[in-house]
Amino acid sequence: MERNTALRTIVVTGATAGVGRATALAFAQRGANVALIARDTDALEATAADIRALGVDALQIALDVSDADAVEAAAERVERELGPIDVWVNNAMLTVFSPVTEITADEFARVTNVTYLGFVWGSMAAAKRMIARNRGTIVQVGSALAYRSIPLQSAYCGAKHAIRGFTDALRCELLHLKSRVHVTMVQMPALNTPQFDWADSHMPRAPRPVAPIFQPEVAARAIVWAATHRRRELYVGSSTLKAILANKLAPGWLDHYLGRTGYRAQEDPRRSPSDATRSNLWKPITGLHRVRGCFDAEATARSPTLWLATHRGTTLGIVGAALALTVFGLSAAGRRRARF
Repeated sequence: MERNTALRTIVVTGATAGVGRATALAFAQRGANVALIARDTDALEATAADIRALGVDALQIALDVSDADAVEAAAERVERELGPIDVWVNNAMLTVFSPVTEITADEFARVTNVTYLGFVWGSMAAAKRMIARNRGTIVQVGSALAYRSIPLQSAYCGAKHAIRGFTDALRCELLHLKSRVHVTMVQMPALNTPQFDWADSHMPRAPRPVAPIFQPEVAARAIVWAATHRRRELYVGSSTLKAILANKLAPGWLDHYLGRTGYRAQEDPRRSPSDATRSNLWKPITGLHRVRGCFDAEATARSPTLWLATHRGTTLGIVGAALALTVFGLSAAGRRRARF
């Protein structure tokens, strides 16, 4: 698999918390300069300081990714101040935990404008510059919910499905152009990010991720790997793989299963309704920006599924050896039975 390890300039949207912050730090640890895009100025300053402490440059740009003109201007500024963009990571997101009948039109549009159109504007700004140079990678931070929707997050699930559709169209156009620009989508499991401390919610209790839960650093490792390998899509976590496969095989059964369990799985019985009153839907919540959320006790920092996916040669070798041993064992047993 072709690799690109000489990464100099990375752009990360939603870069001040959770997956975005973990990803920015992971690229910086590899020696790349990182442009940080997010809304909160103080959080941008803090994240940039962490990046610079690793001996690389950081450029913080405060904007809302739903503003196409602002995203385009940011791409121009990045190339002017840091150099040609090697990797653009679309990660910024918003969600509202709510039944369809209770979410407002403005709330639904807001989630769509950030979580879907923010990816579109970022991809357009990056692709225009990368196509001209015939190199570069766009990473779309996706989700198992891009394939399998769940209750209470209709706006977010719809946006993630839309991102997948948009990304497929973009890939086709790049192939038509015979471009070396690569677009990859990394489908994530439930992650222990601060999202659940500030996401808008109409639920009676504070929201929580659906177990099993992974630490944001797992996601960051997957994103960095995807940016340096030409893989079309990457699944993170066994839960992601199971959800996608189950939805292909038995979508109707999953509808009924999630109808029974999906509400309870997203409500945190340990936290009162007052813990779910803060919302970052319209403006950021200052002071809560960090990599990890409040589910450390449940989250794992390892994903064997990701390791297998990123070591396909080794995985195939192990599977091949296991099959060979099985065939040899069955053959030997057959010969023993034939003697008697």
